[in-house]
Amino acid sequence: MASRARCTHPSLAQLIDDHQADMVDLRFCDLQGALHHVTLPVAAFTDDVLEAGVAFDASSVPGFKRVEGGDMTLVPIADTANIDPFFEHPTIAMLCHIQEAGSRQPFSRDPRHIAQRAEQSLRQMGIADRSIWGPEFEFYVFDHVESCNRNHRASYSIQSVEGHWRTGEESERHLGNRIRYQAGYHVMPPLDAFHDLRTRMVKHVEAAGIPVKYHHHEVGGAGQCEIEIDFLPMLKAADAVLTVKYIVRMTAQAAQRTATFMPKPLANEAGSGMHFHQMLFKNDQPVFADDAGYAGLSKEALYYIGGLLTHAPALLAITNPSTNSFKRLVPGFEAPTKRFFGLANRSAAVRIPKLARTPAERRFELRPPDATCNPYLAMAAQLLAGLDGIRKKIDPTAAGFGPFDFNVFELPQEQRDRIGSLPASLEEALQCLQDDHEFLLLGDVFPSDFVETWVNLKEQLDLRAMRGKPHPLEIELYYDV
Repeated sequence: MASRARCTHPSLAQLIDDHQADMVDLRFCDLQGALHHVTLPVAAFTDDVLEAGVAFDASSVPGFKRVEGGDMTLVPIADTANIDPFFEHPTIAMLCHIQEAGSRQPFSRDPRHIAQRAEQSLRQMGIADRSIWGPEFEFYVFDHVESCNRNHRASYSIQSVEGHWRTGEESERHLGNRIRYQAGYHVMPPLDAFHDLRTRMVKHVEAAGIPVKYHHHEVGGAGQCEIEIDFLPMLKAADAVLTVKYIVRMTAQAAQRTATFMPKPLANEAGSGMHFHQMLFKNDQPVFADDAGYAGLSKEALYYIGGLLTHAPALLAITNPSTNSFKRLVPGFEAPTKRFFGLANRSAAVRIPKLARTPAERRFELRPPDATCNPYLAMAAQLLAGLDGIRKKIDPTAAGFGPFDFNVFELPQEQRDRIGSLPASLEEALQCLQDDHEFLLLGDVFPSDFVETWVNLKEQLDLRAMRGKPHPLEIELYYDV
């Protein structure tokens, strides 16, 4: 059989021929972390496209370029290629670098390029030669979602087969299986209605070359799920975040359901976060391990934690960049609101897993982030904050960040108030970023105009619309004043 591929790259040509692909889908990530794509027939996917890329209008992507200078190119990254399992016609999908048209220089605001520069900064410091990451994926699966936002009406309605509010009074049949409020953690079928759906998701994720540790039902009784992947190098982990989110949504849609990574879709239910486990290695040796240190961590690990917690208020403008993010970060739902670290403490902003027994497993997770973040920007910012802590030798204990190995919310209020708090709103986090962003600019990792661009983008796309819109609860609170 004659080859279908016109490009001569060995692995891509083989992939195209093996799957008899008709199309090649080129994808890129915008500043906010959303995927965009352009699709080429296989006959148009040539060696020239692989080398020089495909033109696109960056002025149509918020935060990228202005109209008068919007010409850019998407250059495919061959080692990200895989078969998309959801399209009607066999399609090869791959991520792209974003370059300036003409000069073919990397675009300074390309999120993937920013992550690459962060890794270069790590190697230049000499502390480590690679960072390893483990993002966790929490999300809800719903059966029906409605929303309305007009000048005279504002409402939303969510339905889930697992909803604890379902009592059998609805017109459809009800079999009596119902997860109690906030009691969904690791429940078994028939209470867990989404086991098979998650398994289909996991099989697609594995087929995309991403190793999976496990999946399970999460605390939220109205359809909250979790998929956890194995640890990966920084760029591969960020690529995996985009791929996993896409697969989860598309698999749910194929099952006539809908999945959301929104941090707080339901009031008074567990929110969905994206905890980031992180480790550093040099010459394949773990930088964060020391049996004599607290929780088996080295002084470099503790300094790194000191940097994360010192810059945490600014970090949240990047790792939690939605107004909804801060509805999750409230007491009572295992979501951190205080700046401290501790061993196996799920109320901590930085948690050290107790099960990390071997030196190669020694790590910690930053727990505030959620999946509204751009993974490239979020990981790059966390890495730079941690490296700043190592550079400045920020002792987290001396800085008042713990360790606290108990639930700080059980402390008397006076003692609790002595522990630094995380921002309570996106506005507050953005102000913190404006006041504290020098650590992002070291080594020219983030472009000098990033903070101004980011704050303006969040003001235009998030804050302005929310600020001027009456909330349904306000009608109940203030209508009869």
